[in-house]
Amino acid sequence: MFLDLVFLVGGLALILFGANWLTDGASAIAKRWGVSDLVVGLTVVAFGTSAPELVISVMSSINGNAGIAIGNVVGSNIFNVLVIIGATALLAPIKIERSIMTKDIPLVLLSALALLAIGNSPLLDGASDSTITRVDGILLLLFFAIFMRHTFSTAQQEEAQNKPEPASGTLSATKPMPVLKSVFLVACGLAGLIIGGDRFVAGASAIASSMGVSDAIIGLTIVAAGTSLPELATSVTAALKGKTGIALGNVIGSNIFNIFLVLGCSATIRPLPFGSITNFDLLTLTGACALFWMFGWFFRQRTITRAEGAALLLCYIGYITWLILSL
Repeated sequence: MFLDLVFLVGGLALILFGANWLTDGASAIAKRWGVSDLVVGLTVVAFGTSAPELVISVMSSINGNAGIAIGNVVGSNIFNVLVIIGATALLAPIKIERSIMTKDIPLVLLSALALLAIGNSPLLDGASDSTITRVDGILLLLFFAIFMRHTFSTAQQEEAQNKPEPASGTLSATKPMPVLKSVFLVACGLAGLIIGGDRFVAGASAIASSMGVSDAIIGLTIVAAGTSLPELATSVTAALKGKTGIALGNVIGSNIFNIFLVLGCSATIRPLPFGSITNFDLLTLTGACALFWMFGWFFRQRTITRAEGAALLLCYIGYITWLILSL
């Protein structure tokens, strides 16, 4: 048990450091190629915060631990909405732009509904069991490609509108990172993610087996909370600095990445049976996303208040309590 705990904690540490190194190195390389900060933030940084989920789910898929692969994504997305948005709103009410309410948050809800539909394939089309098939995985990746095309298009439009006039004779305020250092960080980040992901999955699976707990429960709780640490740290820090918009974008991007990219890649490698992931878990995710959207539109227009943040946190406490009592 002790060695399994070492694998769990050590693997998670490698994943978190690896994601940070990969993001820093890739951002530096992208800037050297002339890619804007906005596009880097929407792509490289968003991928970096979702890298732990991607690595753990892919490694779990390869090792045949479908419960961890799916539970990681479902639990992480529930955690993102109920805990991260809830905690951020408690620190500072979140003002949401109309374009985000009409374009981005509906995609978060759409991704949850897509997963709910896939999970109910026996009910909807008479399938023998609930499985994310390779075809489902490819379709999720196609949705991800559409999302990225939308993101790039929006970024280019905003950049064209907000691009400042270049001042003559001025130099860049920050010195670019040396190429070798950037490449080294990317390599170390990838190595940390791969090795850490392998050890984390091994530790989590062993602990689940020794405690008689299913891989799905471990994925929905310990793994999900662990892989959401980058998003939680980023969002709380941003809220303390009064930049709640960063927290909002962080959660929106991460949730869409997790379902469309992470599950898409994992299911394409190997079909993922839902197993112990139940409709209660999928409905909790869908309900959390619906609350996220409703709190933005109603009560105080396009603002998630402290009271609504507290309500989201209470919903998460209720969900975890139900999981514990159902063991």
